[in-house]
Formats: sequence, C-alpha cells, structure tokens
Amino acid sequence: MNRRAHRATRTAVRGGASQVPAAVPRPRQTPTASRCRRWTPPGALDLGLTVGPLRRGPGDPAFRVTPDGSVWRASRTPAGPGTLRLAVRCGEVEAEAWGPGGDWMLDRLPTLLGVDDDPSALTPRHRLVHEMQRRCPGLRLTRTGLVLESLVPAILEQKVTSDEAYRAWRLLLQRHGEPAPGPLDRLYVMPDARGLAMLPSWEWHRAGVDGKRAATIVRAARVARRLEEATAMNLPDALARLQLIPGIGPWTAAETLQRSNGAADAITVGDLHVPKIVGYALTGERGADDERMLELLAPYAEQGDGQRHRACRLILLSGRTPPRRAPRFAPKDISVL
Repeated sequence: MNRRAHRATRTAVRGGASQVPAAVPRPRQTPTASRCRRWTPPGALDLGLTVGPLRRGPGDPAFRVTPDGSVWRASRTPAGPGTLRLAVRCGEVEAEAWGPGGDWMLDRLPTLLGVDDDPSALTPRHRLVHEMQRRCPGLRLTRTGLVLESLVPAILEQKVTSDEAYRAWRLLLQRHGEPAPGPLDRLYVMPDARGLAMLPSWEWHRAGVDGKRAATIVRAARVARRLEEATAMNLPDALARLQLIPGIGPWTAAETLQRSNGAADAITVGDLHVPKIVGYALTGERGADDERMLELLAPYAEQGDGQRHRACRLILLSGRTPPRRAPRFAPKDISVL
C-alpha cells in the first residue's frame, strides 16, 4: 500500500493513521496464551488504519505497536480484562489473547476488524475522497462493542488540546487501571465503571481533569450498563441514549459511536478543527463551520445508511490542512495549580 496516503501528520493521526511495521515470523502460540485464532478477512485490510482510532496518543497505556509488526490492545470486556495481540501476515490475521476477557475478544475479532463494514457503500463525490479511497483500500471501520471504553477518553478530550487529553488518559490508566494480562509490560486496562465512579476529586485534579469533565465521567460510569445497550441500537437512538447524560453532547457521542458501533455516518460536529479541514480540503475555503461542513458532506448522507464519517476519515488521512496563521494553543496543566 502507498504509505504516502497517510503521512504521520497531526491531522492524519486524527483520522486514525497508526503506522504498523511489516510483521516478522513468530511462534504460532506462546505458552502463556489463553487462546489463539487465525482469520482471513474477506478483502484488503490495513491493520493500522482500521484499529488506529482506538489509540489515544503515542503513549496510550492500553494500545501499543511493537517492532515485530504486532498491535497490542488491552481492554475491559464484559467477561473481564483481556489483552489482544494482532498481526497480519500474507493476508491472514494472527491473534493471541490473554486474561478472562481473551475469549470474548477473539470471538469478536472479525467485528473488531470491520467484517460488518462495507466500504463500497461510499461513492466519492469529490476528487480528494476518490483519491484517498483508492490509496486506502484496506480501511475498515472498527467496531469494539464497548461504549464506556471509548466514551471516557472522548470526554477527556472535550475542550482541551490533544496532549492534555492524552496525558490525562495515560495517568488515569497507570495510576488506577490494572496491569493487562499477558506477557507485555506497562500495558494497562482501564478501571471498571465502579472504579471510575469512586475516584476522589484530587485524583482527577492530579491527572489534569477539571471538575466538569470528571463529573461527566462519573455520571456515565454510574449508568454504564444502560450506555452499553447503545451498541445494539441504530445510530439516531444510540446518539440520543448517550446524550441523556449531562455533559455529553453531539461531539462526544459521535466520537464514541464511531469506535464502539463502527457508525459510518457518525459525523463529528462541534469540533474546533474538523470543519475547517474539511472545507479547505474539498474547496480551498478557509474558516468553514459545521454548517458548511455538513453541506459539503450532504451527498454522503444519502448513501446507504450514511457515509459522512467514512468520507471525513478519508479527508483527514489526506493530511491536507489550511496553513497556520497563529501559534498552536498552549496547554495548561491544572494539576500544578
């Protein structure tokens, strides 16, 4: 695949670009693995692009790419914590899992890697989208089936810089998560709903999370079981379910369902940068707002069940952004105040 299609720019990373080196031979099974599975995807699969949106920054304690071409992911499943290692060799996916949640993760491996996703549902209406679709034939929309896992980091990303949100996520997992099962060190599983709800205020402050975002996470954790039901809902109902929680708006709900449900039409609105990037990439215009972005992406809303999120991901992966006119926003560390 042409790697120039998703250079490691900040915009491309926002689109879910995660560079995975070529896989090298490994033993078919390690002694500590609870279970192994091999699966052949029905079409082209780019592992980095597919699971890349699950990575919350380069130092994510729950996600790691190793030099042997493996992607490691720690997750808290309904069956308990689990670790999943993925690698693609000769068109076949090799997967190993550890921990109580290992079987759950392996059983849902095809869904995680987009077997239910249909990239052909998108018909490009812009030259850039057509070119990126051609360059990224292995892009699939992942579906984790886990709402809280994607909701918590999405809340942490509200109205702060990416670096601030990534730092908060990293500190919360390292201080209050639990070591992930399996052979990899420094991999952590997110705290469970009860653990999040019981975190004292000073621990949120130490992680740089203000009271508003912390309170939103606590409210979501207290009704986590009802929120997880959104994975079986259609997109409008799922969006409505998440937004019943005070502090969760359209932006947070869409960012969550893009990952938990693999929602191809869950377009992100209310973002500071995405409308400007979409407007500039498609028309050369500067300063586009949500209304203009939705106008430009309207043709994709009518395709299948809607393809606006997929089209937006392809645009972000192109890395085409408006030239900067001001210094980057300086983050603030409230933990030292």
